[in-house]
Amino acid sequence: MVAAATFGLPEEIGGVRNWDYRYTWIRDASFTTYALMRLGYTEEATAFMRWIEERCAELKEHMPLQVMYGVDGQQNLTETVLSHLEGYKRSRPVRIGNDAHAQLQLDIYGELLDSVYIYNKFGELISYDFWLKLTRLIDWVCANWRRPDAGIWEVRGGAHEFLYSRVMCWVAVDRGIRLAQKRSFPAPLSRWLEVRDQIYRDVYENFWDGELQTFVQYKGSKTVDASALLMPLVKFIGPNDPRWRSTLKTINETLVEDSLVYRYNILKGAATGFPGGEGTFSMCSFWYVECLARSGDLKLARFHFEKNLGYANHLGLFSEELGLAGQQLGNFPQAFTHLGLISAACYLDRKLAEKD
Repeated sequence: MVAAATFGLPEEIGGVRNWDYRYTWIRDASFTTYALMRLGYTEEATAFMRWIEERCAELKEHMPLQVMYGVDGQQNLTETVLSHLEGYKRSRPVRIGNDAHAQLQLDIYGELLDSVYIYNKFGELISYDFWLKLTRLIDWVCANWRRPDAGIWEVRGGAHEFLYSRVMCWVAVDRGIRLAQKRSFPAPLSRWLEVRDQIYRDVYENFWDGELQTFVQYKGSKTVDASALLMPLVKFIGPNDPRWRSTLKTINETLVEDSLVYRYNILKGAATGFPGGEGTFSMCSFWYVECLARSGDLKLARFHFEKNLGYANHLGLFSEELGLAGQQLGNFPQAFTHLGLISAACYLDRKLAEKD
């Protein structure tokens, strides 16, 4: 499973945000496993679980997983600029490799543990040996969840304590606790429960802006991030909780353009570390649809969903982003976008069927 089959296709025509996506991101592949399980492709999900177990077996003591690997498990993905190439519509530089592989991105453990939990529940029961490897990862999260990191968007302008990373650390510990209890696996549950509660309180105490009435992108910031849309989807907060309704309202006012959603607002100080602009982020547009559906507004959710489907190309595929004129931007086809589409479609379909 790779994030996309391409490299160097720009997020902004003529801009510098041109990345190599031909690798296996732990985050993206974990979401892919979730989608495969939802659609009944258990054999493919099992293959990825075996691949993950191999990566865990390679880990040195007290070391984190890499953000991404080569499809064969390669670890060195050093980024190189191909200065002799012009790039798509003169968008430079053209890069191969991806230096984000060396970043610290704490959210990947939440996505991974969530996919393992779902796989164990609806696929095959995981082995004790795999559990021991996962226990080491959960213990690492318990010891490192307060660290600033590069976040889900892989910013290169310095580390921050990101809301999404903090929430997904909670997910990692929470799913570890659930797995241990469901399978009666040995685990330091009292310590894990204490850390889970600490993370939960930290999110509410340090990432909630009472003046703006929203959860903010990172600790101390004054801007919202579309990655917050996953908070109710991973069951950190209820879809009709007053704080979430207020956050969703802020996202709608600051990041939503028609039915399309930007992942952050560059003009209002979002942390990115790179100049230039970008299009709306198609994955976030489908997260927005699912949040609307989970809050009970099925009519509006269906309207936005069907409108978003109209932006696909003639093969029904999406790139990473959409420009203001509806043009596909970024690498293509991007797995993450289609995973958001599948998740929104499955939830919306089930709720509409219940209504009928």
